[in-house]
Amino acid sequence: MRPPETTFDAIGTRWRITTPEPLADRVLARVHAVIDAYDRTWSRFRDDSVVAAMAREPGTYVLPVHAAALLDHYDVLTACTDGAVTPLVGRSLERLGYDAAYSLQPAGDPVPAAAPAAVSRDGHVLHVHEPVLLDVGAAGKGQLVDLVGAELIACGVGTHTVDAGGDVLHRGPTPLRVALQQPGDPTRAIGVVEVRDGAVCGSAVDRRTWGDGLHHVLDARTGSPVRDVVATWALAPTAMVADGLATALFLADPDRLQARYAHTYVQLHADGHARYALALPGELCA
Repeated sequence: MRPPETTFDAIGTRWRITTPEPLADRVLARVHAVIDAYDRTWSRFRDDSVVAAMAREPGTYVLPVHAAALLDHYDVLTACTDGAVTPLVGRSLERLGYDAAYSLQPAGDPVPAAAPAAVSRDGHVLHVHEPVLLDVGAAGKGQLVDLVGAELIACGVGTHTVDAGGDVLHRGPTPLRVALQQPGDPTRAIGVVEVRDGAVCGSAVDRRTWGDGLHHVLDARTGSPVRDVVATWALAPTAMVADGLATALFLADPDRLQARYAHTYVQLHADGHARYALALPGELCA
């Protein structure tokens, strides 16, 4: 018998939470409250978010405590990619048509992300020196998955799997087997990995694509979509770390990332060859 599964849509993606017993209504209500609070802080697709306020006017913004860990993670990813991954990339995405209205119509040539000097930070307090549009999509969904998992644990649901559009966190005594989907073909997998009390997150250029060669994974230094790598997966102790690494793997040498984070990975290139960690807990198809 398959374990109970709760499904719903939130923050523009499909969520699946698998637990040994059906989730009580009070627990599900707390999960939704966590998701809504995160969205009200970080979404660039709603006018009432804190991120939307930063885009309108400078000022000092006191963010939730979890923001410190997220922005610390971004600081490391920015350093490992020489500036190619940064939360300051929001205007670059808008420029190419990935805006709040989902116009999917480029407004001109690509533009680089905002300069680092546009903001400064003290822990979870952000000082915005000029209007700037943040986008934390590279690691934010992963952090939200972690926060949902923490809420389940606080409610006494210690064994669970949280899957938010392919960002998967698994807590429990039995490993979870996860297929790595072939880009462009949801019926095929390039391999299978086992997640043991941790997370696996993936990204691919075909997940949000529009126009001629336009997709959501940008090199923030130029504002242009990446070309060489077409899909990545990262396995790490938390979904936030795995999610951020899955993005960074489009833009950085894997050895450089492994020097900073304990993780394994798969990096699939446009020419079809794959690079992967030797300690990968799984196998790739020949």
